[in-house]
Amino acid sequence: MITRKIQYQMAKRAVGPFLMALDRWQSAQKSRKRKPRETPFGPPLQSVQKLKEIMTLNYFEGRYADGAVPVAWVTSGFPAEVFFALGFHVVYPENHAALCSTRHKVPEIAEFAERDGLSRDVCSYARTDIGSVISGKTPVGRLPKPDMIACCTNICQTVLYWYRNLAEYLNVPLVLVDTPFMYGGTREHHLDYVSAQLGEVIEAAERISGRRMDAEKLARVVENARDGSRLWGECLAISQARPAPWTGIDTFFHIAPIVTIRGTETCNEYYRMLKDELTERVKAGVGGIKNEKHRLLWDNLPIWFKVREHSTMTAERGFNFVCATYSNAWAEAGDLIDPSHPLESAAKTYTYVYLNRDLDNRLKTTVDLAKSFGVDGAVLHSDRSCKPYSVGQVDVKERLQKDMNIRVLLLEADHADERSLSGEQAEMRLLAFMENFND
Repeated sequence: MITRKIQYQMAKRAVGPFLMALDRWQSAQKSRKRKPRETPFGPPLQSVQKLKEIMTLNYFEGRYADGAVPVAWVTSGFPAEVFFALGFHVVYPENHAALCSTRHKVPEIAEFAERDGLSRDVCSYARTDIGSVISGKTPVGRLPKPDMIACCTNICQTVLYWYRNLAEYLNVPLVLVDTPFMYGGTREHHLDYVSAQLGEVIEAAERISGRRMDAEKLARVVENARDGSRLWGECLAISQARPAPWTGIDTFFHIAPIVTIRGTETCNEYYRMLKDELTERVKAGVGGIKNEKHRLLWDNLPIWFKVREHSTMTAERGFNFVCATYSNAWAEAGDLIDPSHPLESAAKTYTYVYLNRDLDNRLKTTVDLAKSFGVDGAVLHSDRSCKPYSVGQVDVKERLQKDMNIRVLLLEADHADERSLSGEQAEMRLLAFMENFND
């Protein structure tokens, strides 16, 4: 145990930062030697290097976390602030699965879960993470074994079975927060129901960590989460400028800190840096793409394994995804979080998650985004792996066409598993969609 704690602290405070500094130096050397390539994009964001360091260091620390500090694996919609306040190292399997997809590792890893009986119709994130646990394969070197697994049903019901399977494979306890689906607004008994569960989560986390919750520390973490959510929203809102200083595709990657280290000062420092850089780009008239002719909205999760190809194809023709419902979902919480009432406000915040609300709210949110960012087109990703996000998209399409009089493409794909996408067909549909703007 003592050796493990020393390894973890060394990874966190010495080895990890040294490796990041070395990577910065090597990247600078390569950049000097590399001949500039002609691309349809504006100058790359300088913040990308810092983002890479934050996320790489987070995974590197995780290799040595189990046995040194308590570890929790949680869903992206779980109120993880309670774990940060108790000193847990937190792992987000969804983030890990997305990373596997960008590295084109999903087919190889998911097959282990499929051989174990999971259908290809099951969410590709779930198959990837379960396959990773079964096989031990991961592009991040090693994931720490959790002391507990935490799941919240506010994004889908699949997570309950997915995380229950993870808990069984890893032989660790599972804690569940069940959120009522919101038709309209919440009622008092809804919030009481969720608040009581959050109290039970804290009790379970205290038992596992051997620590008592410090109310002041929890309030600071919740305050950081509120500020981080607001900063992220401010970064997104900057793309209302013309030209937008970055792309919606960029936001899919820069969203990582608000998802994985929400509630930490590191997260907030990063978004202050990003906001400053985006603000300067607007002042200088620098766009995310060089020739922004058309502004698009993206709905649903990204197609992780194709983001570069699709973003290049659209940027070459002057199309910029300036906003995305997926990225916006983590900005909506800023005004709901109240550090002076952490459990009560968390109950409301995590019940009001975008996917836990009715179609009328989704329609309003999408139309409001389209108006705020001045889009003249939208791509709705009908995601084979995320059915709750994809249900109702025909209605969203009709509302955008009626209220905004814009062109809308419904694009069938999968957010992680490239075996579920006909690449040529998707590209042909995107090309035909863009050509329609010239009619």
